[in-house]
Amino acid sequence: MSYFHLGQDQHCRSDLVGEHKYGDAGQLVIAFLFFAVWVLDTYFLNYTTFLNQIIPNSIRLPLAILFFSVSFLLAFVGMSMVFGKIRKKPTVIRESVFRVVRHPIYLGEMLLYLGFIVLSMSISAFFVLGIAFIFLNHIAKYEEKQCLEYFGEEYQRYMRQVPRWIPRFGRKRKET
Repeated sequence: MSYFHLGQDQHCRSDLVGEHKYGDAGQLVIAFLFFAVWVLDTYFLNYTTFLNQIIPNSIRLPLAILFFSVSFLLAFVGMSMVFGKIRKKPTVIRESVFRVVRHPIYLGEMLLYLGFIVLSMSISAFFVLGIAFIFLNHIAKYEEKQCLEYFGEEYQRYMRQVPRWIPRFGRKRKET
């Protein structure tokens, strides 16, 4: 989820810039598709859950809990930072989870799906996660373009310092 909106809609906050007009609807469609495929494959059809017999619950459950926990942290903290306070004007948010990745809310969404996949080992649901990634990556690029147009060099510097998806733990960030 981007943290800016240019105010194309009348119900938008003026301190937010760059959100794609189909972002929310697309996420809802993908969430419905993901959970429909996951539930059908996991509990009814069992076409692609054969890895359950190979990978024990003692591995899958802790891993799923880890994904759910990180997902919740990224989404909750990211959403509260973006929507928890109104700013006088749009600004590049660089603290907390936004210091780690540029799109923590979208990453949290994908980790939530991954947690469910690990629980059931549904390969069908994994393919829907691929679709979700393609969609969210497209939305993220669109939002970054909007932010670049609005913030210019400040956002370009942020893009150089903070990765879009995969955190750079242990490596020093460039302060250019």
